[in-house]
Parts: sequence; structure tokens; C-alpha cells
Amino acid sequence: MSALQKIIKPAGVAADEVELTVAQALFDLETSVADLRKELRPLQFSAAKEVEVGSGKKAIVIFVPVPLLKSFHKIQQRLTRELEKKFSDRHVVFVAQRRIMRKPTRRSRQQQKRPRSRTLTAVHDSILEDLVYPTEIVGKRTRVQVDGQKIIKVFLDNKDAGSIDYKLGSFSQVYKKLTGKEVVFDFPATQGEGL
Repeated sequence: MSALQKIIKPAGVAADEVELTVAQALFDLETSVADLRKELRPLQFSAAKEVEVGSGKKAIVIFVPVPLLKSFHKIQQRLTRELEKKFSDRHVVFVAQRRIMRKPTRRSRQQQKRPRSRTLTAVHDSILEDLVYPTEIVGKRTRVQVDGQKIIKVFLDNKDAGSIDYKLGSFSQVYKKLTGKEVVFDFPATQGEGL
């Protein structure tokens, strides 16, 4: 078994340098860490991208096939920690590889109704949830500024504030790169803080 078997690509499409590095890192973890071996063996990813998140830092976005997402979620915290050790100056984020279907028109010949999970809004919401996993989103506000620019303010669960606080800037840059929407992550103020 080699590192190339960790990447699922259509026939004739070659993997780039970032994907090969991530595949090698996953393969190394599978062979070296005994308690992750059983969970990592069946897991594969479809793509990996490097995203600039400002101030010279980068984040690696690993795209996972949707059927394998639940399996990745089982070990995601541990896997993210191990991969961030290997890629010392980069944050690692797992996102499901979802497809957006276009809106049906009179001229399009579609046999079936478009599923709700393939709409643009549903896919963007799912990407947002994938980015911040295992933290839960407890609230969302869309703020429209005077010039017409929309900013989405996302409130995350306070119990995970210490563990992902340093990644919030990376989350917003990755989301902007994937969807083109501005987003600000925050933790809601508790009752005692506002006084």
C-alpha cells in the first residue's frame, strides 16, 4: 500500500504537490501511530489546496468525499492535531467535496427535481459547518453595510473557545476563498460579561 492510494482522483488527473504531501503524511500516520491505524486505513481524500490566510501563514484544506465525512469526523480532532504537527506553520481543515447543481430553467432538460442539499445556500452552509467542526454554530447574523456589502457573523459554542480561538482568522479566509462570502467568527458574550 502506498501514499498514492489515499487520493481519489478521476482517471487521467494527476495529483499536485500539496496533495502528494498530504497523502504521504496520512500514510505515515497510518503506519506509525498504532491507535489511528484501524480508522485511517479506509479513509481517502479527493483533493487538497493550500490557502493564504494572511501575514505569511497558510492553511491546508483537505476535501473529503461526502460518504467518508462521518468516518473523518470520528478521528478529526486527533488527526488535525497530528497533521498540524507535521505541517508546523499551517492550519489543517477538512471540508466535504460537495456539488452545486444549477437552478433548473425552461430550457434545461432535467428529469428530477434538484435536491435541497445541492443548492448554493445549502452547500455554503454545509461548508461553514465543516470548517468549524467539532465546534457547533450557535447563531448566525447577516449584516448588510451601507455600501451593500454583506458580512455574515457566526457565533460558535463558548465551550470550545480555548481550543480553536487561534484558528478563527484562518476559518474566515478559507471560507472567503471557497465561497466568496465575508464571514466573521465570534463567541457570544455570556450573561456575566455584558455588565
